[in-house]
Amino acid sequence: MIGDAGGELPAEAYGAALAGLPAMGPARLVALLSRWPAADAWARVGRGRAAADAAVAGACRPDPAGVALGWKRAAASVDVHAAWSAYGRAGVTVALRGSSAYPSHLDNDQEAPAVLFARGDPGALEARRVAIVGTRQCTRYGFDVARDLGRELAAAGVAVVSGLALGVDGAAHTGALAAPGGAPPVAVVGSGLDVVYPSRHASLWAAVAERGLLLSEAPLGARPESWRFPVRNRVLAALAEVVVVVESHVRGGSLHTVDAAIGRDRLVMAVPGSVRSPASAFPNALLADGCPPVRDALDVLVALGLSAATSGVRDRRVRETAAAVEDLDPDTRAALDALGWEPATLDEVVSRSRLEPGAASLALARLEREGWIRTDGAWSERVVRRAPGRP
Repeated sequence: MIGDAGGELPAEAYGAALAGLPAMGPARLVALLSRWPAADAWARVGRGRAAADAAVAGACRPDPAGVALGWKRAAASVDVHAAWSAYGRAGVTVALRGSSAYPSHLDNDQEAPAVLFARGDPGALEARRVAIVGTRQCTRYGFDVARDLGRELAAAGVAVVSGLALGVDGAAHTGALAAPGGAPPVAVVGSGLDVVYPSRHASLWAAVAERGLLLSEAPLGARPESWRFPVRNRVLAALAEVVVVVESHVRGGSLHTVDAAIGRDRLVMAVPGSVRSPASAFPNALLADGCPPVRDALDVLVALGLSAATSGVRDRRVRETAAAVEDLDPDTRAALDALGWEPATLDEVVSRSRLEPGAASLALARLEREGWIRTDGAWSERVVRRAPGRP
């Protein structure tokens, strides 16, 4: 509950206040709240005495005294009652590790957050959970695959966990939200729950909070500092039963999530991509190292032991797509074959298909009109086409 200016405050109010102090990373917050109850930790911080404890001092290296002084000065200007009331107005709940409100899937994790902030329905975590991760600079292929995986997994009752970033993350959550009656999505973000990042995802954030659950280690007002994202990825991995990498460059942020997943014995799966595409370099490397491939949601459902209701679905889709291709006229089919699954220009399609430029241009126009390809400037790229009537 939220206390008034003169009332007693719950431990969560002090935990939130501690999380908002400068230079307060997850390890330091864990050290403080492992050593003292939240209210006592706040009192010690206010007196500048926190770093006198050896465990806390160790977490504050290389300058424990300087960190403790910074905390003391910042705490002097914090009205804990007013700050706690702001959480109530924002609809953000605060859970301390070990409390009944804290997600059970994280409670025993080796790097569990000491304090967790949430908006939405905690019940979203009761579903089976799959993290879909990848690059912000995804190709159209990667976006379509992530969106389709998100929609199909949600429709099968699986909660899609991702980071609400641009690219693969946003595509996965867009897909999950598009599944009528599907499992609620779960997002773990790298800023305060009142600081939407990226700003263009404001409506997506609101939809996830309304239909599912938003989580963060960051207090209200926290900016999306770069260090928060690799740290955030361990929470994604801890919440997931399976981690699916759609597209990621070799040194992309997905590497942190995969390392965290492997360290927690979570299954890592990868979506195959073109060997010529830098965006598929990391998932292709994972496949070469023995990770199971993901061709569609059925592969993930099989990994979760949920494949009983999906028998024959992939075969039916293959037949539907093949029948749709057969319905194309020869020129249009030749242009589609020449395009393949990588972006190409009209000149490249002409060279590969040996069609006349005019015929190739008309064929690409038909393919775009009927939903087979997407054109962006001089480039055309094949997309995943659904059979008529299929979402």
